[in-house]
Amino acid sequence: MRTPSERAELALLLEVAGAPKPGNVDRDRDLADLRFEQFLAGAVGARNGLERAADAAEPLGDAFETAVVGMAEAAGTNTQFGCLLLLTPLVRTAATGDLTRERAAEVAESTTVADAAGFYRAFEHTEVAVGEPPDDATRLDVRRGANAVPVLRERGLTLYDVMDLGADGDANAREWTTGFPRVFDAAERIEAADGPLTDRAADAFLRLLAEAPDTLVVTEHGEAVAEDVRQRAEGLVDAEESAVRAFADDLVERGVNPGTTADLTAAALYVALESGVSVAGVTTDGEGSGGGDGP
Repeated sequence: MRTPSERAELALLLEVAGAPKPGNVDRDRDLADLRFEQFLAGAVGARNGLERAADAAEPLGDAFETAVVGMAEAAGTNTQFGCLLLLTPLVRTAATGDLTRERAAEVAESTTVADAAGFYRAFEHTEVAVGEPPDDATRLDVRRGANAVPVLRERGLTLYDVMDLGADGDANAREWTTGFPRVFDAAERIEAADGPLTDRAADAFLRLLAEAPDTLVVTEHGEAVAEDVRQRAEGLVDAEESAVRAFADDLVERGVNPGTTADLTAAALYVALESGVSVAGVTTDGEGSGGGDGP
């Protein structure tokens, strides 16, 4: 039977292998500065951090930082920072009991100031695209890395508090503070679907992209572009694959990368795997954090 950390690694691999994923690296498409093989390496490199996330004795923030360090060293760049931010609390949840929305919310809410410090230190190990902080929060700009840790301690801000501060403008932070609703909803769709998990991953990505503007696209290109991408994705749900591939080619040519949607997809795949979905094409009956004991 696979462990929660092994299933998380598999989720990262399945996410990047899904195709077509408009604007993102997938098994058929590299970007100018990111290759498919780098995502494979990043997933494997994150393993030690994911294993630490599965150990309840380990600080969650340290586990996240370890995963980011391993990813960045293996891939040579940032491939899955946002994925790991979502996976870390979900792995902790699964490793300590049932992986439910309620328990995932409890794990997120139980984080500490030390966990927030680990999150900030992680930004020192790789480049991450982030928006400008509010005028009254410049001392908490994540790009300050460890230099912001004294402010966290001074204000007693936990990792959950930090996510709450950024929830308005970042979909991943919003998942943290609302019980991971989009992740669990997408996982249910993956579980209910048929076919290879890589195909289900691509479908989940497109449906998530159609639900709401991708916040990485908002950060890099503005709200109007993000909404246009969302509307185009909405019109392609259940469309012929050739039409989705044309959309994917267009976004790549324009340099529009809906990376936050990929993060949500990876997390949804993980929840589906923990629920018993298997790459062998069958769904096993899980128990607790188990299930998914197929390949």
